[in-house]
Amino acid sequence: MAYIPFLPDCYFHIYNRGNNRENIFLEERNYEYFLRLYQKYISPAAHTLAFCLLPNHFHFLVRFKGEAEVPDNKPISRRFANLFIAYSKAINNTYGRRGSLFEKHLKRKLITNERYFRTLVVYIHRNPQTHGLTSDFRAWPYSSFPLMNQSTNEFLNTADLIGSFDSLEELLQAHISPPDDGIFEFGGW
Repeated sequence: MAYIPFLPDCYFHIYNRGNNRENIFLEERNYEYFLRLYQKYISPAAHTLAFCLLPNHFHFLVRFKGEAEVPDNKPISRRFANLFIAYSKAINNTYGRRGSLFEKHLKRKLITNERYFRTLVVYIHRNPQTHGLTSDFRAWPYSSFPLMNQSTNEFLNTADLIGSFDSLEELLQAHISPPDDGIFEFGGW
């Protein structure tokens, strides 16, 4: 896969998993801490439209802000490095482990069309059910799905998300009968 730079005002699917497919979230407080670090390091430079954290991997759909919108000039790659370093240190210290927690390279896909964008939102939210972690993806607590119904929240850019589906009702309907067109292949994640 060719290297794709982080570009301002573009949508990206960001994902990664634990080194050797190990769990990166071991208990509830780990998920919460990761999201706090995400807000600290990534949110100042990105609008988050969807996310899901699973025991051994995560997915985010983001639009990176333009330079004028970002309070400092830290590169996106440095922001992600800071997030992963801070989180890995905390996990290693708390659980007495050593070494890399995440796979070496953060994965990213540039979203180039509306079909991919819309399918990706549903894919991200349904991921816990796809992996057999819950019988109903709507009940998964570490996903942005429950936040979509909130008109105001500090974490999710619901206006852009809902606008991409024309209405909240259309967005919710897309989750009920998602397309099965093979658009996503992540090597068995």
